[in-house]
Amino acid sequence: MAPQAHVGHMELALEEARAAALRGEVPVGAVLVNPVGLVVARAGNRTRELSDPSAHAEMLVIRTGAAALGSERLIDHDLYVTLEPCPMCAAVISYARIRRLYYGASDPKSGGVEHGPRVFNHATCHHRPDVYPGLGEVEARDVLTDFFAERRAE
Repeated sequence: MAPQAHVGHMELALEEARAAALRGEVPVGAVLVNPVGLVVARAGNRTRELSDPSAHAEMLVIRTGAAALGSERLIDHDLYVTLEPCPMCAAVISYARIRRLYYGASDPKSGGVEHGPRVFNHATCHHRPDVYPGLGEVEARDVLTDFFAERRAE
């Protein structure tokens, strides 16, 4: 896939993150892309709106993609997320057999990929996607920083 496609997919994830912020959700966005590079699903966090602690952006696009495909396995699909996935989402990414994970900002506090439990590094991990951190990192971090700065100022 051309480098511009990666940037374009991450920009869509950033749009979802900004929309989540406008809804009062923690601004994380995700985009699921099929093997030929077409967007299958895009979403932002909806934990508050749905009163569902598992309604993270990653979970929502994986659910939508799996339903559309009629399979719990999203083999050869790529996932773009604005923030390093948490341990829950990292586990589901593994179970779904996502091919590649691209994410923007690292999450030293709650991440599950390069921080915290490092889900993909465990011997019991069923599938390890190729991981590409730092795509759109500055923009992703700024969206989160601005959101939380506004909350502290209220």
